[in-house]
Amino acid sequence: MGVRRIINKMALNKLGFELRRLDTRVASIASLKPEKSVKGNMLISYVIDPFFMREEDLPTSHTRFWESLQIARTFLDKGYCVDVINFDNSDFVPEKKYDFFVGSRTNFQRIAELLNPECVKIAHLTVAHWLFNNTAQYVRLSAVKKKKGVTIAPRKMVEVNYALEYADYATILGNEFTLGTYNYEDKQLFPIPISTPVIYPWPEDKDFHVCRNNFIWFGSDGLVHKGLDLVLEAFAEMPDMNLTVCGPVSAEKDFERVYYKELYNTSNIRTVGWVDIGAPAFAEITKNSIGLIYPSCSEGQSGGVLTCLHASLIPVVSYESGVSVDDFGVVLKQSSIAEIKNAVRAVSNLTAQQAKSMARKAWEYATANHTREAFSREYNKAISTIMGSN
Repeated sequence: MGVRRIINKMALNKLGFELRRLDTRVASIASLKPEKSVKGNMLISYVIDPFFMREEDLPTSHTRFWESLQIARTFLDKGYCVDVINFDNSDFVPEKKYDFFVGSRTNFQRIAELLNPECVKIAHLTVAHWLFNNTAQYVRLSAVKKKKGVTIAPRKMVEVNYALEYADYATILGNEFTLGTYNYEDKQLFPIPISTPVIYPWPEDKDFHVCRNNFIWFGSDGLVHKGLDLVLEAFAEMPDMNLTVCGPVSAEKDFERVYYKELYNTSNIRTVGWVDIGAPAFAEITKNSIGLIYPSCSEGQSGGVLTCLHASLIPVVSYESGVSVDDFGVVLKQSSIAEIKNAVRAVSNLTAQQAKSMARKAWEYATANHTREAFSREYNKAISTIMGSN
C-alpha cells in the first residue's frame, strides 16, 4: 500500500509550520519543519491527534493534548525538524537519524533500542512510577473488598515499563512526591508544572460564609484509586456537610452498585456526573463550594486538583496527588475517613475572611505556577539545559 500525504490546512494555519500526515496501514506520522534554518531531527512519541486539529478545538479533558503540541513547538523553535507518532504506535521503525527523542513511558524502550546511539533520549513521565502506582491502587481495592465484600476492577494501572532506565534524562509532571518515586536512577530529572486548559477569574462576589459547608470531589476514571469511596463514606457520616460528586460515576458500574446509596440516596450528597470544566455548570458548582476533597493514592500531578485551585477552591488533598498546597490547603497523610472528616470540619470552621484568604492564595498559586505559559517556560528551560550538556 502506498503512502498517502495529506495536508491538514487547519492545523497548518494554526501552527504556522509545514505539517503533513503520512497514513499507512501500520503508522501515522505528523512531520513539522521549523521556520528557521534546520539544525537536525527529533522524534516525539506522545499524542498525535492535536496535530490534526485546530488549537481552539483541543479537548479540555486532559492537558496532554496541548502539552504535546507545545513539546513540538519547543524543538521547532530551536531549529529541529519534528516527527510525531502516537505513544502506542507499536509498528513505527525509525528511518532516519534523530538528535533527540522525547517519549512517554509506553513504547519508550522499544523505540529507544531502535534509535541511533548518539540520539539523546528524554522520557516524559506523567504518572508516578508504575510500581508505586500499582501497589497503591491494589491496597485501595483490597480495602474496599474487605469493607464491602466485593471486588472492584482496577482502572488506573500503569503498564510495566523501563522508560527511565532507557532514558538519558526525564521530564516529570509532578512535585517532590512524584520525583521521589523515580529517584532510584542516577538520571537528571526535570520537574515540569502541569498546565491547565481553562483559566478562571477571581470570583469577586463569592460568599465564603454561605458556602462554608459545601465541598466537591472532582476526578476522572479510577474512582477507588482517587478516593471517592473514602469521601462518600466520610460525608455519609457528616449530614451537616454537603458534597457534590463530579466525575464519570456511571461509567464504573461495579463502583456505582456498591456505593449506590451514598451516591444517590444520601440527602447531603449530590452526584452530577462528568462536568465540562469550561461550562457554566462547573463555574456554578465551584462558586457555591468552599473546597475540594481529593484523597488519590497516586498521581503524577493531578490536573483536576489544579483546575479546582484555579477555580478558587481550598484543597484538601493527599500527598500523593502530586500538588503542593503550601499554606492554602490541607495535606492528607493517611487519607483515612477520620482524617478526611477532621480536615473537612477544619475548613468549614474557618471564618469567611480566613477562607477567602486561603482560596485567594490557592488561586494565585495556580495562576502563577500552573498555566500554559508556565509549562512552556519550564519545559524550554529543561530542554535548553539538556542541549547545553550534549
